[in-house]
Amino acid sequence: MDRLSRAVLARPGRTTALLTVLFLAGCASIALLLPRVSETNEYPALAGYRANEAIRDVVGTGGYERPVIGVVTLAPGQYPDDPATAAAVGDAYAAAGRAVGARVLSPIDAPSQATRSADGRVLAGLFSGAPVEQGGLPGSALGEGPGLETAVYAAMTPLLPPGAELRVTGLDALATGVDTGGLNAPVKLAVTVGAALVVLVWVFRSRLAVVPLVVAAVATPVAFLGLLLVSPLITVHETTVIMLPLLGVGLAVDYALIVVARWREERASALPGEPRSAAVHRTMATSGRAVLTSTAAVAFGLATMIVLPIPLLRSLGVGGMLVTLASALVTLLLLPVLLARMPDPAPERIVAGPGWARWTRFVVRHRVPAAASAGGLLLGLCAVATGINLHLPASPDLAATGPGRDGLNALQTAGLPTGLLSGFDVFVPPGADPAAVARHLASVPGVAAAIAPDGDEWRAAAGSVLTVLPHDEAGTGAGRATVQAVRDAAPSGVQVGGNATQQLDYLDATYGTFPLMLALVGLVTLVVLTRALRSVLLALKAVLFCLLSLGAVLGALVLLWQWGWGTEALLGITPDGAIGTFVPVTVFAFLYGLTTDYEVFLLSRVREARDAGMDTTEALVEGLGRSGRVVGYAALILFFSFAAMAGGGELDVAIFASGVALGILIDATLIRAVLLPAGVALLGSWNWWLPAPAARLLGVAPAPRRTGE
Repeated sequence: MDRLSRAVLARPGRTTALLTVLFLAGCASIALLLPRVSETNEYPALAGYRANEAIRDVVGTGGYERPVIGVVTLAPGQYPDDPATAAAVGDAYAAAGRAVGARVLSPIDAPSQATRSADGRVLAGLFSGAPVEQGGLPGSALGEGPGLETAVYAAMTPLLPPGAELRVTGLDALATGVDTGGLNAPVKLAVTVGAALVVLVWVFRSRLAVVPLVVAAVATPVAFLGLLLVSPLITVHETTVIMLPLLGVGLAVDYALIVVARWREERASALPGEPRSAAVHRTMATSGRAVLTSTAAVAFGLATMIVLPIPLLRSLGVGGMLVTLASALVTLLLLPVLLARMPDPAPERIVAGPGWARWTRFVVRHRVPAAASAGGLLLGLCAVATGINLHLPASPDLAATGPGRDGLNALQTAGLPTGLLSGFDVFVPPGADPAAVARHLASVPGVAAAIAPDGDEWRAAAGSVLTVLPHDEAGTGAGRATVQAVRDAAPSGVQVGGNATQQLDYLDATYGTFPLMLALVGLVTLVVLTRALRSVLLALKAVLFCLLSLGAVLGALVLLWQWGWGTEALLGITPDGAIGTFVPVTVFAFLYGLTTDYEVFLLSRVREARDAGMDTTEALVEGLGRSGRVVGYAALILFFSFAAMAGGGELDVAIFASGVALGILIDATLIRAVLLPAGVALLGSWNWWLPAPAARLLGVAPAPRRTGE
């Protein structure tokens, strides 16, 4: 790093010109990249997705879309067997289907015990709408197409027999919020930059405050340039384009903040007559090296997301890797040039954080109870996380009042199955008899009815579609078991689609390989940090702390969004008892990079103090006293920005943003402020042990354990 900073300062004009070219090319690349961005969630490896695509190709409706249910309660004396009543109700369902462009499973044209009450006075018809292209984050995303229920009600009401009542329900009608299709990127980015500027001004109180933001402003377009270059090789998802600048600002500000803060220390302690470049070289040899180490761990770690068989998640991993590399590149090339021209900082502002030093001494003195209390709390949250619900919400957890709830109550009062909310389509290939397939699937345990109407909107030359109505909702274990039983019983060539089916496949594909991804991430991080810190146990603890932090965050999300502890009071949002399917892996992608940064910066400073001859306790106090405050400010910037994102009415985005905010908070407090110093203090001289065989393998000097501490 010293050689790099000397080369940069020897040719500052060339360095600046290179970064200018990269910045301009990056800005131009955004316009070239956008036409290549995928706005849909495509999962060609998933059987449920392929089934829904086949259904969509044949009839153009249904498949992944959840049904809307029109519940008609006839007036006393009216029955569906009466020709006039049947004609009026049938016409009402048909008119509503035409009005909203939906395929209709009418209780008049295709009656069954699942869609008619025992006395015949309550009728339920299913509307399968056209695809709603939301893009954005894949999850439960209830509340898509919120105008559909209103349109069905408006179209049916005038045509119903006198005295008949209509209620419209469905999972989306019961949603606690409206899905608007993803993050509002400009607003979120503005909040992040604003939070960063406020904290940076508080930290530096000089023109240095804008330096980290300059680094972020240059690094983000450079990352987009990298994304354009790899776009012929991978599917670049809209979500990656949205999240890249948010993560880029966080990482670039982190890197620059650490380097600039260290330069202030080095410049303030410079010897009289020392050239200004000397402080820059010392800074890059220490904090610059820490940035490089963090970059290697984070970039290689995120690159392991390519093992996930989901294009969106691969795109997120590659995007995260590119923005990490871009942030480090700009930090290591631009900052030496800028800092060499900065005026000297005021000496009175360059002090180690006395608060952090006192706190570290306190934790070291009480290392056992500190480690036990923090570790116990984190393990408790991890235990809560084992009950996380990544499936569709169940109706008891959804809106307790409103038209959707009224319609569901009408279904339940009439004795009709709530599984109608999760009715799903099945694709039948040409040559197979859909009526025979329906009779076969109707015999599957858990199925209330399987219906294969013979209208043109159900059949075509390329195949036909039937609908399965389960007894139980897909948000319940029984409902999911029914979906699997239908898939197992389906004849060869028959493809089972539906929203729940695709969600189950997504979960299996993503979280079936998630342990492998975590293992690869942990292994890569362990190797990189062992080499950088010259310690086996420090690197191992860093990996374990990252995994512990992730588990604790998921537990906190369960408390907040499944159990509803304080959700409405804090965020003004009603939870629905489920966590979006995308949340754990996406939160991991964000938090892994950020928390690894903090770990590397803190431990690098502790290692540096140890190499200067201090014992373990002194090294902890010096390292955390010098870097703890800066790392805390970096965490504060991102905590406020993501906490601001968590407010509002879009549930999936609020869950994701609150997860990142809680992760940053947990990591900066319980892990970095308590568990890290307590753990290092407990292990004493073993922290610094690197056996000779491992040292030779990693190409560094061995670090024998120093006794006597």
